[in-house]
Amino acid sequence: MTASDAPTRAPAPRLRSAEFRKKREAAWARLEELVTRAEKRGIGKLTTEELAQMPLLYRTASSSLSVARAIALDRNLVRYLENLVLRAYFLVYGPRTRMLEGFGSFLRRGFPQAVRANAVPLLISFMSILVGVFLGYVLVDRNEALFYMFTPADLSGGRGPESTAAELRNEEIFAPWSGPLQSFVVFANALFRHNATISLMAFGLGVFAGAPTLLLLCYQGLTFGAFLALHQHRGLLVDFLGWVSIHGVTEFGAIVLAGAGGLAIAGDILFPGRHGRLDNLARHGKTAAKLGGGAVLMLFVAGTIEGGLRELVNDTPMRFVFALTTAVLWLSYFLLAGRDDAAGN
Repeated sequence: MTASDAPTRAPAPRLRSAEFRKKREAAWARLEELVTRAEKRGIGKLTTEELAQMPLLYRTASSSLSVARAIALDRNLVRYLENLVLRAYFLVYGPRTRMLEGFGSFLRRGFPQAVRANAVPLLISFMSILVGVFLGYVLVDRNEALFYMFTPADLSGGRGPESTAAELRNEEIFAPWSGPLQSFVVFANALFRHNATISLMAFGLGVFAGAPTLLLLCYQGLTFGAFLALHQHRGLLVDFLGWVSIHGVTEFGAIVLAGAGGLAIAGDILFPGRHGRLDNLARHGKTAAKLGGGAVLMLFVAGTIEGGLRELVNDTPMRFVFALTTAVLWLSYFLLAGRDDAAGN
């Protein structure tokens, strides 16, 4: 066999990798330097010229990564580029605000704008709870034995058809204050966790075409309607409404918002229109998520009120005044906050 007959050997991958790196390594090194400095000292420490360079260098590195994967260069080089591109991505396309600034922007604009953008789901969510309240009241009003069918043991708290008017008045509606630790920490935390679980379920179940969300909202109304009938039979309906309203405005408002978020997601799935279902979820899912997140914040406020302030304000007329005040404040916030920003956009 002559030398010319010997099979031609492919170039070693190591040589191709070395040549590939030689032409592009300077740009990678520059990007890595900028990324490292921004990670250590903050992106605000980069100069205007360096900030302008970073997107161009990021695109160069992304292109290099695509080529490296396509021609199967050595694994270490691919991993290096993947890590560099990922780090640069968060700096180039990541949020420019800090966590507190982002939270403030959510409260000032994102949350109230999301509420105003979902008027129809909000109405449906509210009406679902009202239907449940009506059914729960009518059924228990006719037969108190049905109370336990609609009210879980952990919510009844020992209250039921066997409770007397004196027990409900002295141990529930006008119970003495149990102290700051028990009221604002233990009890408020338990209430928040329970209500947040219900709200997140109402929101999350929206992906199943909204039917479970509607049923869960209606069930919440059934429970409240059962309590209304129970207290009505003992002549305590007005006092009970005052006791509930002091925190109920915020609590039920949060549940309505969470349910509306779930129904908004269901609407995108059931009625995609000219866009696909996944496209709809991508376009509108963030707005619906703002309703769910805002609802959890409202439940934290409601838990604090229910845990302690409800007992501190131990007078029915004052409780109604407090409830009316919170209703006006929430409505003003949802109707007015963020309107200037929306108009500017």
